[in-house]
Amino acid sequence: MSIFFDKKLNSLTPYTPGEQPKETKGLIKLNTNESPFPPSSKVIDAINEASKNLNLYSDPTCSRGVAATAAFYGVESQNVFLGNGSDEVLAFVFHGLCRDGAVFADITYGFYNVFASMFGVKQKIIPLGNDFLIDVDDYNGLKGTVFIANPNAPTGILLPLGEIEKLLAQDQNRLVVIDEAYIDFGGESAVNLVEKYNNLLVVQTFSKSRSLAGARLGFAIAEKSIIADLNRMKYTFNPYNVNSVSLAAAKAAMEDTEYFDECRRTIIKNREYITKELKSLGFCVLDSHANFVFVGKHPKIKAADYYGLLRDNNILVRYFGAERIDDFVRISIGTSEQMERLAEVTRIITDNFKTF
Repeated sequence: MSIFFDKKLNSLTPYTPGEQPKETKGLIKLNTNESPFPPSSKVIDAINEASKNLNLYSDPTCSRGVAATAAFYGVESQNVFLGNGSDEVLAFVFHGLCRDGAVFADITYGFYNVFASMFGVKQKIIPLGNDFLIDVDDYNGLKGTVFIANPNAPTGILLPLGEIEKLLAQDQNRLVVIDEAYIDFGGESAVNLVEKYNNLLVVQTFSKSRSLAGARLGFAIAEKSIIADLNRMKYTFNPYNVNSVSLAAAKAAMEDTEYFDECRRTIIKNREYITKELKSLGFCVLDSHANFVFVGKHPKIKAADYYGLLRDNNILVRYFGAERIDDFVRISIGTSEQMERLAEVTRIITDNFKTF
C-alpha cells in the first residue's frame, strides 16, 4: 500500500469475487450465479434506444425504473430506491443505518463483513446451526441492524416468511435487512411485510432472475423515511448513481413479466434435475431455493478435488475453502445442456476417482 493510505483501513480484507475468465470458449461457467439466459429482447431494444442519449446525464431520480419496480411489487414509488447493484444499496445501509452495529450469520454473503470493516461498524456474528439453518431466536435482544440473506448464500437455504416476521416483531426499533438476491427462484418475498413493519428493508437485484448482472442494478423497498435516508446518502455521494442504459433496462425488465417467469421456471426445473442427479451420485445437496446448489460431503471425493476435476473438464464452479464449508462447492444453475454435461462429467469422476 502507498504512504498515503489511511491507517484506519489497514485491516481491510477485500471481498473476493468469483473468477471471470477472459477466455470462455468451451467453458461451462457455473461459478458466479449469473443467469444462463440473455436479457429479454424488450430489454435489448430499450438499451439500444437509451444509448442514443449517452451525451446526457442519467436521471438522478431514476423515476422510470423506480416506477416500474413499484408497479411490479404493488408499492408506491416513494417506497423504492434504485442502486448501482444491490451492493451499493447494502453499502449505504452499512454506512448510515447501523448506528448500533450490524448482526449477521457466520456463513452468509461475504460482503457483510467487508462493509462492516470498511465503514467501521461494530459487528456481531451469529453462528448457523450444524444444519446451516438460521434460528431467529438467536437474534432476540440484539440491538444492531440485522442482515439476513434469504435464501442464504452460499447455502441456498430459505428462511420462511413466518420466521422473518417473528424476527421483525422481536424489536420494532431495530432495522432488519432482508437481502433477497435469490428470492425469485422459489421463495416468498418479504416485500408484502413492508406495509406492516416500519423496521423492514428488503434488498433485491436485477443480476440473477432478470439476467442483468452486467448492468449493475439493485433496489430496496421499505417505509418511505428509510428510502429518504438512502436517497440522502446517494445525493451526497453520487446523484447519477445509475446510468441511463441501466435505467432503461430496469424498466423493460420489470415490465417483461412473461420472459421473467419463463427464465425462473426453467432454472428451477434445471435445479431440481441436477439436485436429483448429484444426490444419486453420493453427494449431499442442501435444500436450495436459489439459482445455485451447495454440494459436498461425498464419501470418496473432497470438495477441493471435485472442484479441480471439474475445472480440468472445462466446468468452472465456486470453491470457498472457508471454515465449516470447506467440503462444499457452490454450483450455479445453467441451461439444461450445461446441467446434463455437469452430471455426465460428475458421473465419470465418481466412477473413476481413484484413477485420476
